[in-house]
Amino acid sequence: MLSKPHLPFTEQDESWDLIIEPQRSWLDLRLGEVWRYKDLILLFVQRDFVSLYKQTVLGPLWYLIQPLLTTIIFTFIFGNIASLPTDGLPKFLFYMSGTVVWSYFADCLNKTSQTFVNNANLFGKVYFPRLAVPLSILISNMITFAIQFGMFLIFELYFIAQGTEIHPNWPWILFSPVLILMMAGLGLGFGIIISSLTTKYRDLRFLVTFGVQLLMYAAPVIYPVSSVPAKFQWIILANPMTSIIEAFRYAFLGVGTVYMGQLLYSFTFMLLVMFAGMMIFNRVEQIFMDTV
Repeated sequence: MLSKPHLPFTEQDESWDLIIEPQRSWLDLRLGEVWRYKDLILLFVQRDFVSLYKQTVLGPLWYLIQPLLTTIIFTFIFGNIASLPTDGLPKFLFYMSGTVVWSYFADCLNKTSQTFVNNANLFGKVYFPRLAVPLSILISNMITFAIQFGMFLIFELYFIAQGTEIHPNWPWILFSPVLILMMAGLGLGFGIIISSLTTKYRDLRFLVTFGVQLLMYAAPVIYPVSSVPAKFQWIILANPMTSIIEAFRYAFLGVGTVYMGQLLYSFTFMLLVMFAGMMIFNRVEQIFMDTV
């Protein structure tokens, strides 16, 4: 007579640490789950930071060469040929400050906007919070930003040593981490909204790169807000990055047009974009494998 096989665990003995559900509400963002996967996020950061210039001749030097060449070109074209004003600052410092700050926002937006398309194979094989990928992009880009901003500070010290009138504003320098978080939030919010849309509309990838380049001219990267005619300033100030760039210049160079109302507008805009982006991202990540 055959006996029933012994079952080591009963149904009551089973306990699960995580239940993966196919559908959930728009507002179920599960941010606590993202925190539990913080080690994975750090691995993604290491992957992004190390692999970007792997097997290149100059390696990590490209982190410095790119903003340096951009600044030199801007100084020559917009500073010397077009003779755009720089609020009395050395042209080189003015353009480098705008370039470094804008590059962080632009890189965050461009790279997070390709989250689903670039990681479709990985997402289709293993489960983890999909938001871990764009968050890792923000952190790896922040490391790049720190390197490039360090180079900017070295050039600033050089100009100060040469007797250039530069007056950093220390209270605003202490406020600069908040400005960085605002840039990261704007890049994340816009990026994950676009990444969610590109699962159906692939041509948005090309529009994003082109659009970010055009948007730079609607921000005070190559000109100060004070040089814009009063009747057109509202267009420039509508760009949430405008007050952030001006605040950075005011903090580290002592020159810029800074209004707390404009910074509050940028901060509120950032919160709304992030919230909308996370809801859309949360919805699309459940179904994107059917369309990507």
